[in-house]
Amino acid sequence: MWRHLAVRSVLGKIKVFEGGFCISQTVTLSSGSHGSDTGTKWRKPCGFDTGIKTFNSLTKEKEPLILAKEGLATWYSCGPTVYDHAHLGHACSYVRFDILQRILSRLFGITVIHAMVITDIDDKIIKRSWEENVSPTIIARMYEEEFKRDMLSLKVTPPAVYLRVTENVHHIVAFIEGIIKNGHAYATKEGDVYFEISSIGDRYGRFVGAVGTNAEPGSTNKRDPRDFALWKRSKPQEPCWQSPWGSGRPGWHIECSTIASCVFGSQLDIHSGGIDLAFPHHENEIAQSEAYHQCQQWANYFLHSGHLHLKGSAEKMSKSLKNYITIKDFLQSYSANEFRMFCLLTKYRSAIYYSDTSMSEARTSLETISNFIYDAQAYMKGQLHCSPVQEAFLWKSLAETKSSLVKALADDFDTPRAISAIMNLVYLGNCQLHPVSQCDGVTRSPAVFGAMISYIQDVLDIFGIDLLHSQEADVASSCGNLQAIVEQLTRFRNEVRAFALAYQDDSTIRSLCKPELYPERIPLLKACDTLRNDLAPLGVLIKDRGATSTWEITEKKQSPIVHNKAQETHS
Repeated sequence: MWRHLAVRSVLGKIKVFEGGFCISQTVTLSSGSHGSDTGTKWRKPCGFDTGIKTFNSLTKEKEPLILAKEGLATWYSCGPTVYDHAHLGHACSYVRFDILQRILSRLFGITVIHAMVITDIDDKIIKRSWEENVSPTIIARMYEEEFKRDMLSLKVTPPAVYLRVTENVHHIVAFIEGIIKNGHAYATKEGDVYFEISSIGDRYGRFVGAVGTNAEPGSTNKRDPRDFALWKRSKPQEPCWQSPWGSGRPGWHIECSTIASCVFGSQLDIHSGGIDLAFPHHENEIAQSEAYHQCQQWANYFLHSGHLHLKGSAEKMSKSLKNYITIKDFLQSYSANEFRMFCLLTKYRSAIYYSDTSMSEARTSLETISNFIYDAQAYMKGQLHCSPVQEAFLWKSLAETKSSLVKALADDFDTPRAISAIMNLVYLGNCQLHPVSQCDGVTRSPAVFGAMISYIQDVLDIFGIDLLHSQEADVASSCGNLQAIVEQLTRFRNEVRAFALAYQDDSTIRSLCKPELYPERIPLLKACDTLRNDLAPLGVLIKDRGATSTWEITEKKQSPIVHNKAQETHS
C-alpha cells in the first residue's frame, strides 16, 4: 500500500507541472497536408540534456536524450496481453528495457517513473475463456499474476504503477469523445468508432514503411480502409461496457494512449516496446494522442527492442508459431543472471539469437568474472601467493575501464562494449594472479584488487546481476550447513595435501638432484586430486594454489524445453 501512495504522490507532483512537459507551442490539427515544417518531422525537445545519445525510432538516428525535467524521465511501456504463459521472447524485451532503466537511474542518476498497461480484455483472452469455460476476468488475472512472478524471478524492477484496461474504460470513453470533438474520429451506425487517418494528413506515418501497409480489418462502413478502431460494438457473449455509441469495448491501440495520458499528461519522454509494435500499434498511439492533446509531438523518444529468435530460425519466438520456451521452463535450466548476461552481450535494439551455445557463452562470461573475484579475494586474504603485482598498471587499467564503460553506455546503451571493457579488466587482473610456491619477502598489493572487485560488483549490480549474493542465497536455501561442511573438508584436505607435498629431508638427495617427495605419501596426493575431481560435478570447485587451496560452490542445470510444432503434434 505504501508503494502505491508514494506513486500517487510523485505523479501528483508531475500533474502540477504538466505545462512544463510541452516542448513546443501547441497547434490545432487540421485536415489535409501540413507544410514540411510539420508532418512527420521530429522536433528536438527543450529541457535537460542527459549527455546520453539514444537511437530514436522516430528519426532512425541516434539523438541526444533530452528530458523535460532535470533528473526525471517519464517512461511508458506496453505491457502483456494476459491470455497465456509469458515466454522468453517477452522476457527478452522486458529485461533489456529494465537494464536501460537501471543504467539511467543507477549510473546517470535519473529517476525513471515507469508506467505499464496490462491488457486484460482482448479477442485472445475472450477466446481462451470460451475454451476453458471460465470468465475472461479469471483468465486475465491468472496470467497477469504469473507474468508478474516471472518478471520478479528475472529480477525485472516493477514499474511505478501497473494499470489494467478494464479498470480504465471510463477514461478511454472520455478520451475517444475528445478525439471525436477535435474532428479526428467518427462513429458508425453499427456502434463502432474509428480514427479518421485522412484528418491528420501527412502526420500519419512516423515510422518508415507505415503508410501503405495492409488495412486493419473492421466495418465496411469505414471512410478509409486505413482507419482503425477506437471502440468496438459488443458481440454476443462478449464482455462489454456502456458508451455514448452503445455497449462495446475499447480497441487495442486506444488503451495505451489513454492510460499513458492519464499518468503523464500531454507529454511523454520515452515510450518503449518490441519492434513488432512500431506499426500499427505505436503509429496509431501517436495519431490518437496528438489528435486528443492537439500537440505536435506527444512522445519524444520511441525505443524498440529487437526480436528473440531460436538459433537457425528467421522467425521470432512467438506463441502463434509455437516455437517458444516459457520463462518457468527456462529458469529450470539457467539462472536469471545468465539470461541478463545473454541480453547484455547484444545491443538492445538488435535481433538476438537463443541457443545452448549462446547461453553457454553467457554462463562462461559470468563464471570468468566470478572466478576472478574468488581469486582476487584469495589473494587479498593471503591464500594465493603471487609474484609482485604491477600495481600502477592495474590502477591505470581500472580508471580506463571506468571511463570506457560510461562512454559505451552513454552511446545508445551499448552494453556489449561495456561488458567487453569489464572482461578486459578481468583479463588484466588474472594476468597478475599467477600462483608461486615461495613468496617470502614479496610486496603485496591487495588494495588494487579490492578496488577492482568493488567496481565490477557495482557494475553488475547496475545491470541487475548480483553474482555472489545469489549464489550464496541458493546455497543457503538448499542446505544452510553446506558451506561450513565444504570449508572443513577443504581444510582437512589442505593438511593432508601439505603432508603429501613435503620433500624428503635427506642432504645426500638434495646435493645430487632436485628434492623429491616421499614415495609412500604419493597415494595421499593422488587421493586429494581424486576428491577434488569428484566434487567438481557436484558443484564444489576446489582450486589448489601452490601449498594452499580455495573453494567455491556453483550450480549446474539442464537445457530447457523448447515448445514447437513437432512436439505438440507428437503429444
